[in-house]
Amino acid sequence: MILKDARRWQVAVAVLFLFTAVTASGAGATQQGTPSESLFLVQVIVLVVIGRLLGEFMVRIGQPSIMGQIIGGILLGPSVFGALWPDLQLQLFPTGEAQRSMTNAIAQLGILFLLLLAGMETDLGLALRLRRAAFGVSLSGILIPFAAGFALGELLPAWLLPHPEARLVTALFLGTALSISSVKIVASVVREMDFMRRNIGQLIVASAIIDDTVGWVIIAVTFSLAGHGSVDPWILTRSIVGTLAFMAFSFTIGRRIVFEIIRSTNDKFKSDLPVLSAIIAIMGTMAIITSLIGVHTVLGAFVAGILVGQSPILTRQIDSQLRALTTALFMPVFFGLTGLETDLGVLGDPAILLLALGLILIASIGKFGGAFAGAKFGGFTNSEAVALGCGMNARGSTEVIVASIGLSVGVLDQRLFSIIVAMAVVTTMAMPPTLRWALARLPMREDERNRLARQEFEQQSFLSKFERILLAVDSSASSDLATRIAGYFAALRKMPITVLHINGQDHGADREAGAYQARQPGRTDGTSLAEQVKESAQRTVGRLNSPEDTSDGDVHIMTAATSGDLKALLAEGAEKGHDMLFVGIEPTAAPEGGFDKKISVMSKSFKGTTAICSQRGSLPDDDGKLRILVPISGTERSTRAAEFALVIAKASGAKVAALYIREPQQASLAPRVSDIANPHLAAFRRIDEIASYNDISVEKITESSGAPDLSILRQARRSRFNLIILGVSRRAGETLSYGLIADNLLEAADRSFILVETE
Repeated sequence: MILKDARRWQVAVAVLFLFTAVTASGAGATQQGTPSESLFLVQVIVLVVIGRLLGEFMVRIGQPSIMGQIIGGILLGPSVFGALWPDLQLQLFPTGEAQRSMTNAIAQLGILFLLLLAGMETDLGLALRLRRAAFGVSLSGILIPFAAGFALGELLPAWLLPHPEARLVTALFLGTALSISSVKIVASVVREMDFMRRNIGQLIVASAIIDDTVGWVIIAVTFSLAGHGSVDPWILTRSIVGTLAFMAFSFTIGRRIVFEIIRSTNDKFKSDLPVLSAIIAIMGTMAIITSLIGVHTVLGAFVAGILVGQSPILTRQIDSQLRALTTALFMPVFFGLTGLETDLGVLGDPAILLLALGLILIASIGKFGGAFAGAKFGGFTNSEAVALGCGMNARGSTEVIVASIGLSVGVLDQRLFSIIVAMAVVTTMAMPPTLRWALARLPMREDERNRLARQEFEQQSFLSKFERILLAVDSSASSDLATRIAGYFAALRKMPITVLHINGQDHGADREAGAYQARQPGRTDGTSLAEQVKESAQRTVGRLNSPEDTSDGDVHIMTAATSGDLKALLAEGAEKGHDMLFVGIEPTAAPEGGFDKKISVMSKSFKGTTAICSQRGSLPDDDGKLRILVPISGTERSTRAAEFALVIAKASGAKVAALYIREPQQASLAPRVSDIANPHLAAFRRIDEIASYNDISVEKITESSGAPDLSILRQARRSRFNLIILGVSRRAGETLSYGLIADNLLEAADRSFILVETE
């Protein structure tokens, strides 16, 4: 630990020497009004390094990292560094407009990226699920501190206002600054406390989401008023109507446009990080639109983030890349510059200090009291209401952004700006310990315990890691089975699906080389298959009768609009975020035995999990008449196949049975002492856990004799199962093989089956 801390200080000292040398060379240029690129780079490096070091320290003492970045800026500004070495501080951060404009440009981009991330973290589904309680807590938590802040703005002496004639706008800014919470800070503390899945944790986050959303709308309208210096009924009406129209368009037509841009960019572009560029373009466009309608660009960036976060094609990798860029560069620079603008020396004036203390007190009591009152009206206990009040009392990044906007448009002066930033720092740093204290006192309810157990299972689920399905079909009977199953997953797991129509023509010699082609989808092949998938998904939605979980708008089926070598297409599909391949092509088996070479090529080319669907005979049109048999052996792959089967059963209403068999390797081993206690019971217990999670009952069957493959077929015929789902793993070798049971099933099965390949 000592060595690590020593290295950090070595870095800080090295940076100090660096900026000293460069600022000395750039001082003359900046004094003449010419910006220095070298000085700009030094400023960015210093802010990033100092922000990172202090942010790390804050995290280690249980505080949000952005507090370290803000405090780092305060230390580098006139409050500390400027007081100790004023000449050196001015060399590093000169006051000339030309030099400041360079860092301010980064700061303005930082605001947009921060709002983009805040939008991406906004879970509207959570807010809607808890809308009654969350709206009550949020609105009362906004109205009371807003009223207090507005009253404070109206009562402030004129000498504290930058423009006394625009007192109303300043009062609106103060009211907004005191009333909204930082969803990022709230969510991070709740997540750290492992309360994100608890009722009270979800309600705190949902209320903060509503706070943030309402707050940015208020800020956008207030900014419009600030630009005119007074309240003009026409300007106010135009701003409100324009904001409402923008929001309505964004969450209807705009939502689909954003989804399509991200999907098309992800699937068609070959260059590196195309989706990241598309997201930045979307954010910039929506920010410009809000600027054109007369409200602040932050609203456009925030709404863009919400839409991007809801995109079904947004992979974890893309999400992490965007967060990395914002966290590593824009956050430390923006919050550092905010700290630089803060002059705590103004608190030396007793009147200003008294105002600052009063503002902190009003903000804390108003927010806590409002949230507490809303919780009590909602029927929550005192302990829960206290936790809600503590959780909502953090301003964090949201407050700092509001203050920066107020300073930039002239609504706040340096004194009010410094006071608001100080209030944001104090309330944000007070929130984590008070919330931890409040949450630790809350007992867990029985319904919470059950839900937590279900969510814990979901996190460990084999299927939870998959994000996107690639469906390879050829208009055969097996493709009908594959599209049907894919539709279940699209509806129940909300997994977007891309349909790749495989040319069924035999290419002769090319078959040996594996050079198969994918057909350009048309109205008679790929498009119609995509419609089949969507129809299957919509039937599932209707049967489950849960439109708030999955709706027609949430079923995302696309067709691959390209043709080419099958190997390359499958490899590219994996690169585009497809991590599960459903294969529904015929023939499944080769005339000479084993799998058809086309399936062999597909299995080997796709880097992900493959489900090979083979329809033998006819399947009932009524989903509820499906009867699924899933062999289990206690192995991980058989358990994963059972999970796969139970998802289908939940989506279709099918009957499902688990058949315990011993695999050949197991049967050949001599029994051990630990095997005496009926090994099938442990396997069935695991299946019961999965079935319980899916609210499905499973029939349990044991088979004590005979070859496993024969036992499976015999049981399927005896009990009239029409679909067998088997977990398999690929065997080493040139020829595709999934082991003896799967290979024999391929040759002898007289009914449909799905082979789920797992690693």
